[in-house]
Amino acid sequence: MGCLHSKTANLPSSDDPSAPNKPESVNGDQVDQEIQNFKEFELNELRKATNGFSPSCIVSEGGEKAPNVVYRGKLEGNHLVAIKRFSRQSWPDAQQFVVEATGVGKLRNKRIVSLIGCCAEGDERLLVAEYMPNDTLSKHLFHWEKQPLPWDMRVRIADYIAEALDYCNVENRKIYHDLNAYRILFDEEGDPRLSTFGLMKNSRDGKSYSTNLAYTPPEFLRTGRVIPESVIFSYGTILLDLLSGKHIPPSHALDIIRGKNALLLMDSSLEGQYANDDATKLVDLASKCLQSEAKDRPDTKFLLSAVAPLQKQEEVASHVLMGLPKNTVILPTMLSPLGKACAKMDLATFHDILLKTGYRDEEGAENELSFQEWTQQVQEMLNTKKFGDIAFRDKDFKNSIEYYSKLVGMMPVPSATVFARRAFSYLMTDQQELALRDAMQAQVCIPEWPTAFYLQALALSKLGMETDAQDMLNDGAAYDAKRQNSWRC
Repeated sequence: MGCLHSKTANLPSSDDPSAPNKPESVNGDQVDQEIQNFKEFELNELRKATNGFSPSCIVSEGGEKAPNVVYRGKLEGNHLVAIKRFSRQSWPDAQQFVVEATGVGKLRNKRIVSLIGCCAEGDERLLVAEYMPNDTLSKHLFHWEKQPLPWDMRVRIADYIAEALDYCNVENRKIYHDLNAYRILFDEEGDPRLSTFGLMKNSRDGKSYSTNLAYTPPEFLRTGRVIPESVIFSYGTILLDLLSGKHIPPSHALDIIRGKNALLLMDSSLEGQYANDDATKLVDLASKCLQSEAKDRPDTKFLLSAVAPLQKQEEVASHVLMGLPKNTVILPTMLSPLGKACAKMDLATFHDILLKTGYRDEEGAENELSFQEWTQQVQEMLNTKKFGDIAFRDKDFKNSIEYYSKLVGMMPVPSATVFARRAFSYLMTDQQELALRDAMQAQVCIPEWPTAFYLQALALSKLGMETDAQDMLNDGAAYDAKRQNSWRC
């Protein structure tokens, strides 16, 4: 496991030697310290989080000009993260990489995705950020399935990203590399956030743009370098995306604007959703941002002053505007200790509770074994159960699987607890499919047994099936509550 704080936390960043570490978001809310503190991860921890950097965990790839891959991973405690893995040649100097990452990791604001760690071990260079579950602007704008983004949501995106850029500017992080529709991500609430990956160069030489040259700032084409004003140009391309619902080359868009045909840029799906005056203001702002001379572009304060007044439905939640389902999550205070351990993927506590509970959830199960006709076969069965329980207690999960498997074949009546203990043993030996099967068998034995549902949730989560895992956690919590209410009566 990585240490709690970065070993280079006190080293200055080359971009920002004095940026303070602010553990609060822009609205003053305390950030979840358990996940938000920047740290250096060990490579094994990130390898485990991504199932050995499995291709099935890849969520995006950078292409030839930026051959970097982003994985979806899960840390201990069930925290989902995005892990960017740089090509081996990108950052030869490990210390420089860590210093750069540590500087970006100090940023905390509700409009940006928090960078929570890095790893520079051997030839590996990795960044770790919060995981955003609701995809990218590119997906919602260009590849939507159920409904196109409504006008009010597009204005909100423009406003929130302007806020993010202004925050970075205030924190002296004025260089942002390759802002595009893939760099804007949506969190659990459907709110757009700016990826902090763009605050790190794709490599130490600063060759930062991987998008089509038609969309890159003119100064980058001339010099191969970005300057603080470059991100304003890229913000202008984002405005064009939002206005048109298409990826229009800036030069073509400017020709349309100069021809006094600005409204021809507008996405036809937005008809009737906006006032022409508001659309004209955003088109005008895009035009200002796309000026070929950097000195002629506005600053981030101007972006905010131009876009913020156009928001008309500030009281409506983003996930409602976007038509996104809001997952119902059981709050930890509503869960039993076993449910809390499941929700946190705290397998050590889960194991302790299974031990303490023993077989008491199965009425008469122990007696059924004890009072059968005393034969050598029954004695062997009792001994097998005893050895399985000892192995389970001692966390010798390989042997507990062996003894419980033998016991399952010997018992005249299936035991939910035996299936549950073998399911947990399978989990601890990375045999998730078998764990899920046994957890389901435990549910067959006792249909409303919370433990069976929690074990299924753990197995499904390990298999990457988060929605199904959440459903099982919710079902387990519901049966837990039902049992507790019946005990109170």
